[in-house]
Amino acid sequence: MAGHSKWANIKRQKARVDAVKGKVFTKISREIIVAARSGVPDPEGNFQLRTAIDKAKAAGIPNDNIDRAIAKGAGKLGADNAALEAIRYEGYGPGGVAILIEALTDNRNRTAADLRVAFSKNGGNLGETGCVGWMFEQKGVVEVSLVPIETGRKRRSDTVVIQEDALLEAFLDGGADTYELIEAEQGAAAEALTEVSNLETLSQTLKEKQYAVSRIELRWIPNNTLDVTDPDQARSLLKLMDALEDLDDVQSVTANFEMTDELMSLSIA
Repeated sequence: MAGHSKWANIKRQKARVDAVKGKVFTKISREIIVAARSGVPDPEGNFQLRTAIDKAKAAGIPNDNIDRAIAKGAGKLGADNAALEAIRYEGYGPGGVAILIEALTDNRNRTAADLRVAFSKNGGNLGETGCVGWMFEQKGVVEVSLVPIETGRKRRSDTVVIQEDALLEAFLDGGADTYELIEAEQGAAAEALTEVSNLETLSQTLKEKQYAVSRIELRWIPNNTLDVTDPDQARSLLKLMDALEDLDDVQSVTANFEMTDELMSLSIA
């Protein structure tokens, strides 16, 4: 197993969009509703629901909102959101970049129309089912915060080196396929990939070994990536990603591009 940075820029792009959009509560609440509806409405016996609740708490969603979403999913607050269904859409961005979109919607026609407009206004086009899906593989992702160790040395790199051997062993014990050291909002962290069916086992193993698990999610990983080096293409691409993320029915957007941090900063400006 080795460190893996193939999706780093895509992940940072997702984090950037998440940080500026104002619809996080609605999107995560929908995840909770669907999770509660698809299994038992008890997080102890429903890993999908437990993960959605953890994400909600990390985003600062009040407990009352979380409880209300669970109740809706369980059918205790009427038929609201009973028609929500998960749909995956696919398309192309500027320069042929492949884009995969996950949505929760109660109206397929509305969602498809909104996506088509967002693509067409930003140099892309909505494709047919299967046109780019084969370029991605869904993986389970677990992020672990690296807790500083008192060593008398101040450099963060020393802390990471000291912890990495034990962390690697924990990842292997939990069935991780690969990992990457990253810089998260709270500081140094490590992110591991695993098979979707093993996500709960990996997260539970790390928690049992007293690691601070800060994120658990499913993520689409591109099998190959396109390097974006042209500033104009970068601006158009990021504008399209923003437009797609801002749609009410869209839960996540993944693309198979990479670009330098410098170019990304220029494109955001």
